[in-house]
Amino acid sequence: MKITNVTPMVMGTEWRNITFVKVETDEGLIGAADVRALNRTDAVNGYLQEAVPRYVLGADPFNIEQLVNRMYLEDYGRAGEIVMTGIALIEIACWDIVGQALGVPVYKLLGGSLRNKIKAYANGWYTVERTPTEFHAAAKQVVAKGYKALKFDPFGAGFFEMERKDKLHVVSLVEAVRDAVGSDVDILVEMHGRFNPVTAIEMANELAQFKPSWYEEPVPPENLAALKKVANAIAPLGIAIATGERIHTSFEYRELFELQAADIVQTDITHFGGILNTKKLAGWAANYYMLMAPHNVGGPYSTAAALHLDATLPNFKIQEYFNDFSEAFVKEAAIGLPEVVDGYFDLPTAPGLGLTLNEDLIKAHPQRKLHFNLFAENWHQRSV
Repeated sequence: MKITNVTPMVMGTEWRNITFVKVETDEGLIGAADVRALNRTDAVNGYLQEAVPRYVLGADPFNIEQLVNRMYLEDYGRAGEIVMTGIALIEIACWDIVGQALGVPVYKLLGGSLRNKIKAYANGWYTVERTPTEFHAAAKQVVAKGYKALKFDPFGAGFFEMERKDKLHVVSLVEAVRDAVGSDVDILVEMHGRFNPVTAIEMANELAQFKPSWYEEPVPPENLAALKKVANAIAPLGIAIATGERIHTSFEYRELFELQAADIVQTDITHFGGILNTKKLAGWAANYYMLMAPHNVGGPYSTAAALHLDATLPNFKIQEYFNDFSEAFVKEAAIGLPEVVDGYFDLPTAPGLGLTLNEDLIKAHPQRKLHFNLFAENWHQRSV
């Protein structure tokens, strides 16, 4: 079997462009993948224009290791977010093809499942005015959908430091969410790499009374010594540190693991070279007793890839999901993904990733000119 064609397609939404790739073979099988490349959609497609004829066309989709290795190694320059995203799109689509060819779901090709249901948490649900009343009502709606966990960034446009009045407002928002969801629902506090260490530590202590299950990316991702400083200070609170969505190669993870500067690894499969790279990383993380909670802000294929991987990981914790709180057509871009019911996805069972691409719908929502800026006022409303 050989790959004969790769077609990128971009679907525009209110706050993100989602890039799909359709990978066709000479035997008629078609695989697909998708990614939300934040503010870098054209860069990813530019990379694919060069890499696809060089490495992908004519390749055997069963030779995933060979294909990924060539794309990573043979361009010589250091691989970062753009390259690892492009590789991931091709890699995930190849798994989809292989599963279809063999008549089995992808997770069976990864060693089989350890669980039949995948716990999910909601994100993107707080597109409301930044007041305790509005956050309280929005959080109630998440629980009404059956979710047992939800994540949010209550910090507005904060960066490095915050004024005291703004800190107190953050406390009021988190208090409102905890009151809305009750004591038995996990609240996950997203910091989006906003703070210097002392402010991150201060806010972690202020919010500890509301029993968050983790603090995510409390400092920018480039300085892991700073993250370690925060982790050491927060450890007595018994609250986990999560990070990883902006780490794109296993080499970058080495220092994080050796420092033991986090408890939960949030690798984004679609920015990390794909499913197999992430599974290898999860095995490495397990040696440090770290749990996996893959970052996921893409469409149906990103989610399906995560679910197949999650099923196989001994150290899996929980899966992020946005699309219950986005435009309905995002979920309709591919047919076959299970819904979240009582806080869990059922495991997909159809061959490959288990989805059918809806090209007509994608074409009906063309790419938009977007700049989603997480340091702008009211960014959380996700209306660009």
